[in-house]
Amino acid sequence: GFRYYVVGSCEFNSSKLNDIEFTLSYYYNKLEYIRFSSSVGKYVGYTEHGIKNAERWNNGPEVITSRGEKGRYCFRNAGVFTESALTKS
Repeated sequence: GFRYYVVGSCEFNSSKLNDIEFTLSYYYNKLEYIRFSSSVGKYVGYTEHGIKNAERWNNGPEVITSRGEKGRYCFRNAGVFTESALTKS
């Protein structure tokens, strides 16, 4: 069969917004074909299909939505994760 999946992640050293990086990677059959990174600020394609999608998504509402995820998802939860980890160690 074929496998398609998306992985979103937040990497951070502190709960400050500048120390957080949000990435959103799209995979097909274990091959990453496109990724959004908040440090780059746009989608980057790694295959022919990914490059075409990156061009389209970078000129549409998808890139604006993904840029907001760093603050909406990562920043909001970084404090919760940090506090939880520090109180249990």
